[in-house]
Amino acid sequence: GAMEDKRNIPIIEWEHLDKRKFYVFGICMTMMIRVSVYPFTLIRTRLQVQKGKSLYNGTFDAFVKILRTEGTAGLYRGFLVNTFTLISGQCYVTTYELTRKYVSRYNNNNAVKSLVAGGSASLVAQSITVPIDVVSQHLMMQRKGESMGRFKVQSHDGKRLLVFGQTKNIIVQIFKADGFRGFYRGYVASLLTYIPNSAVWWPFYHFYAEQLSSLTPKDCPHLLLQAISGPLAAATASTLTNPMDVVRARVQVEGKSSIILTFKQLIAEEGPWGLTKGLSARIISATPSTIVIVVGYETLKKLSLRPELVDSRHW
Repeated sequence: GAMEDKRNIPIIEWEHLDKRKFYVFGICMTMMIRVSVYPFTLIRTRLQVQKGKSLYNGTFDAFVKILRTEGTAGLYRGFLVNTFTLISGQCYVTTYELTRKYVSRYNNNNAVKSLVAGGSASLVAQSITVPIDVVSQHLMMQRKGESMGRFKVQSHDGKRLLVFGQTKNIIVQIFKADGFRGFYRGYVASLLTYIPNSAVWWPFYHFYAEQLSSLTPKDCPHLLLQAISGPLAAATASTLTNPMDVVRARVQVEGKSSIILTFKQLIAEEGPWGLTKGLSARIISATPSTIVIVVGYETLKKLSLRPELVDSRHW
C-alpha cells in the first residue's frame, strides 16, 4: 500500500565510519564554511549588542558600514580566535554519535536518541566554546578607535597590536576584571540558547525531511530533501532561541551577570522586537553552513564508510 513504500532515509551510524577521513574532511569543510559566514556572525553579534539602531539599521547596512570604515579585516575581527571553536565542533559530533550509541541500548526511538544526544553534545561543546566565544566577541566589538563592549584593546604607542597581541590584551583585561569566571560569563545563557537550539534542530530536521519526502516524487534525491530541511530546521530553531541568543550576547559582551535582568532591560528599552535582533543575520549565517553541514555530513559519512561496507549497503 501507499504506506509501506514510504522511503526510509538511511541513518548512518558511528560504527560504520572511517574516523580519520571523517575528521580530516570535516575540518577542511568547516573551515571553508567558517570563512564564508564569519562576517554575518560578527554582524549578528554587533546588532544584538547595539542599543536600538544606534549604529546599524540592519544586516545589510552593517555589512556596508563595516566594510567602508574598517575594510575586510573589520568583518573578520576575532576570526582566528574563533577558529579554536573547531575543536568543540569535533567534540560535538563525537559526543552526539557516542551518546546515540549509548542511548540505543535503552531506547531505540530516533527522536529520543536525537534529543538526548543533541543536548549532551551541546553541553560538552559549550564548555569548550564559551571562553573562546567570550574572547572573540570582545574582539568583534572593537571598532576604529572605540569599542562597543566593556573592553577596548589598548594599543601601545598608537601601533595596532598584532592579531594575537589583541587577543592576549583582551584575555588579560577579562581576567583582571572578573578572574577566571569572566571567561564563563553567559555560560548558562549559552546553554539555554544552544541546548534547546540543538535539541530542537534534530527533530525538526527529521520532521521536515519526512514531510518533503512525502510531497516530492519518488526519484527526488534524498540529499536535496536533506539540503532543504536542514536550513528550514535551522531557521525554526534560530527563531525559537533568538531571544535567549540576544541575552547571551549582551551578558557576554557587557559583562552583566543576570539573565533575567538583561532580559527585562532589553524588553524595557527596545520592546518585544528587541528579541529579534540579529535574527536575519543569524539565519543568514546559519543557512549556508547548515546546507553544507547536512549535505556534507551525509556525504562525509558516505565517503568515510569503512571500505568493506561500501558495496554491502546500497546507499
